[in-house]
Amino acid sequence: MKTNIIRSTLLASFVGLALASPAQTIGVKTNLLYDATLSPNLGVEMSVAPHWSVELSGNFNDWAIRGHQWKHWFVQPEARYWLCENFGGHFFAAHAVAGEFNVGNLPHGFEFLGTNFAALTNRRYQGWGAGLGIGYGYTWMLGRHWNLEAEIGLGWVYTRYDSYPCAKCGSRIDNNRVHNYVGPTKAAINLVYVF
Repeated sequence: MKTNIIRSTLLASFVGLALASPAQTIGVKTNLLYDATLSPNLGVEMSVAPHWSVELSGNFNDWAIRGHQWKHWFVQPEARYWLCENFGGHFFAAHAVAGEFNVGNLPHGFEFLGTNFAALTNRRYQGWGAGLGIGYGYTWMLGRHWNLEAEIGLGWVYTRYDSYPCAKCGSRIDNNRVHNYVGPTKAAINLVYVF
């Protein structure tokens, strides 16, 4: 129920902003890093004022490969401030992120800023998360319509989840647990087509 409210609010905000803005430039993009993890994704960015643009991106993965589970969907709205001109050069960003996940049986043996990713080896986690972050990026103009951009973002994500003893087991260990993640919230190498 909460995730449906989050989804609807984010979509309505972006559509409302798009209809109300005198957008001069629109870009459609895919994050090549997400593509490499077999997570189909799509982003749309539009100019809303000199030096300002807004973006809405989302990704989805419903695959389980050789017992490894990495199912999720996420949306990430973002506002960008460009130092020179929109869709070119350096930019700073503020973003939100929201979605659901079902992840398990992934062999990762490390802990990062208080999050124990090693637990993904023997357990499955299912839940939702939402958070905020800031980012920095740079866009290279490759041609009249094509750009390549790189961005890194840091932030905080609040999650609620249930955990299970293995990727396919049904007996629940934890119910409605809370975790606050602090760290990278965005990593992108986007291929962009600009209209």
